Amino acid sequence: MTSLPTSPPSNYRGRLAPSPTGYLHVGHARTLWGAFERARDAGGTLVMRMEDLDPDRSRAEYAEAALDDLRWLGIRWQEGPDLGGPFAPYEQSRRQAFYLSAWRKLLRGGFLFPCRCSRKDLEAALNAPHEGAPQNYIEPNNENMEPLDDEPIYPGTCRTDASNIAQPPDSSVSEIAEPGNFNWRFRVPDGEAIEFEDVNLGPQRFIAGRDFGDFVVWRRDGVPSYQLACVADDAAMQITEVVRGEDLLKSTARQILLYRALSLTPPAWFHCRLVTDSHGRRLAKRHDALSLRTLRQCGFTPEQILSGELPVEV
Repeated sequence: MTSLPTSPPSNYRGRLAPSPTGYLHVGHARTLWGAFERARDAGGTLVMRMEDLDPDRSRAEYAEAALDDLRWLGIRWQEGPDLGGPFAPYEQSRRQAFYLSAWRKLLRGGFLFPCRCSRKDLEAALNAPHEGAPQNYIEPNNENMEPLDDEPIYPGTCRTDASNIAQPPDSSVSEIAEPGNFNWRFRVPDGEAIEFEDVNLGPQRFIAGRDFGDFVVWRRDGVPSYQLACVADDAAMQITEVVRGEDLLKSTARQILLYRALSLTPPAWFHCRLVTDSHGRRLAKRHDALSLRTLRQCGFTPEQILSGELPVEV
């Protein structure tokens, strides 16, 4: 009896990357479902990565709720904090060594400079920026006063000040082993067009130094930025396509520069349209009425949440 040939396994690797700083809402559900569908339809692997970088706002109960809510929706993954896998650990809070390695490589390559700007100036660097919000916008009822605007264009205050480098006069910046008590910024190539083809939204183009400036990759409190951690993890976990919201298009331009500086191959990009409320505003975790927890308790089904027919009111 002749056996039928089998198709080679797909090399597609996608990922789910929730941040456990609140309960997931309808917008998260539809974007994460899109990531699941693309991995499933490609016959590939889906990775669950918990992006718990923020030590002040990440909570274990939110991480557990995210896993539970996504399973309830019908989303399944093959690697993650609950399943293990070849690229563990799958929680960013346990992957500091990967981020330090990337930081050192960037430093040796001459891509970084230390910055003494205040914490207030750097508040937007830790979490994924939401680029549709007006500049300096802070959501009401946000007890942590988290700024949700895009990271402002850096004015260059510390860009050329070599005296900011804390080291003996005869040593080289490449010999610094630890970030120390500095914020570190990536020096963007001013005037260069960063272009990429988005699988869903088509051609994209951003000008470094005009659409975005020198961005933070490491904070003085020892925490890597969203941009650096995202690139380091996606590369280490061999992610071939990143599916996320369209509010992160500009972050993709920044991350392409990091991939290039680290001599890494970037993934494909698929940015989903955002779910907005009845006033056209981006949904946020403060919209508890639209959290998956609340909707489940109210008797809504996964089909209703994913259909697009659920009323989006706040």
